[in-house]
Amino acid sequence: MVLPGIWADAARRFQSGVAAKAGLVVIFSLALLAIVGPWINPNRFDALDWANVAVAPTFQHAHWFGTDRLGRDLFVRALAGTRASLLIGLFASAISIIIGISYGAVAGYLGGRIDNLMMRSVEILSGLPLVFFVIFVTVLFGHNPYWLFVSIGAVGWLTMARIVRGQTLSLRQREFIEAAIASGASTGRIIYKHVIPNLLGPVIVYATLTVSQTILFESFLSFLGLGVQEPQASLGTLISAGAGEMESAPWILMIPGIILALLLTSLNFLGDGLRDALDVKER
Repeated sequence: MVLPGIWADAARRFQSGVAAKAGLVVIFSLALLAIVGPWINPNRFDALDWANVAVAPTFQHAHWFGTDRLGRDLFVRALAGTRASLLIGLFASAISIIIGISYGAVAGYLGGRIDNLMMRSVEILSGLPLVFFVIFVTVLFGHNPYWLFVSIGAVGWLTMARIVRGQTLSLRQREFIEAAIASGASTGRIIYKHVIPNLLGPVIVYATLTVSQTILFESFLSFLGLGVQEPQASLGTLISAGAGEMESAPWILMIPGIILALLLTSLNFLGDGLRDALDVKER
């Protein structure tokens, strides 16, 4: 089993990484601001201020980040969009991680023909344009955020399955697995109690990368008009709206773009720091 001392050593190595700690601080700050920020601004995210249309950032009328072409406050909408993108990224990533861990652990532990069949299926799915699956689900079931979670999570588990399968292949030769088999433990119990807990290091590392990829994918779908719909907002919808105003009102594009760049960069820094701390080797 995973020893507590290993995690203590990983925590010490993580604390020595400046970029990883900075990334964690930025992520926490953005998440906290996305939650409490709209409460400290008197404007609603969907309120129209026709007297201040496409106004540059100003302290007048509390339009700290300016307004868009409909007079909506960009501070509140940017934070609402950050909150939506984070929620979609976390929930969709959780779905893909659960599927990927289960699928990869079973394939790697059972091995043989079952492993070959399961991984060939993964390779076939990887060769398909899965973005069209997400578009199909969105068109079929409407622009429901819950279906957006499911559809993005359902196509994001393939890489995680490969990583978990590779780690499981090395784990199943370990002494504690042989001891569990000799004690009469069932296959399901061995996978759940012994294999998966020892995969937590690589899973945590790649989970941070999965979240950033999911947020970017959702932003891409929203930019195309297939993700979060008006009057709700995500970073992708805000960037899409700001792209058409790049010359006349550049702040409409720059503000959500900067937030998205900060979020993705911080997640990547955090993932790199966790990889170094947990000593996860590239496979």
